[in-house]
Amino acid sequence: MLSARTPGRTPRRPTLIAVSGPPGSGKTTLARALADAPGWPLVCRDEIKERMVAAGADPADDLDLRTFETFFRSIGELVRSGTSLVAEAAFQDRRWRPGLEPLTGLAEIRVVRCTVDPGLAHARIARRAAEEPSRAVHADADLLRRIAEGRQPIASWVPIALDVPCLVVDTTDGWTPPLAAIVEFAATS
Repeated sequence: MLSARTPGRTPRRPTLIAVSGPPGSGKTTLARALADAPGWPLVCRDEIKERMVAAGADPADDLDLRTFETFFRSIGELVRSGTSLVAEAAFQDRRWRPGLEPLTGLAEIRVVRCTVDPGLAHARIARRAAEEPSRAVHADADLLRRIAEGRQPIASWVPIALDVPCLVVDTTDGWTPPLAAIVEFAATS
């Protein structure tokens, strides 16, 4: 198991793995496997939003902003406690960077950027919108409409632009590179 602290040694900074990529790129699936490998916590933006709604939050009550704030507050609290973690969201650079920059002095930040064929991403979004009732809170139907209208093409997603190590993972058919290499990247300090 990977650890940010080893008894008898000077503690090193925790590691924060930011799993990013456009909608439908397989981020959540990869983030879960990546967090499970060392037994680290996973902070998932979509799960936060879904649980807030399940607990009674009104989706019309600026839930995106509340989810965003909760996501980065949770990450910050874990990092400040010395806990390594995996964080996952479809945020683009303009959302990720302001949340991650304050943590650069506190954690070893690594970015895992998921890529996928845009057609496959579209199919994944449509499938989960149809099969997962909890996805209704994410307005996947609106996203699919914006994609179809050319207002939000998957290929226009802007990756995180921090000066930190980054590994690009193609999720079109499994993971390339494989999970073992991704875990090794995450564990390297």
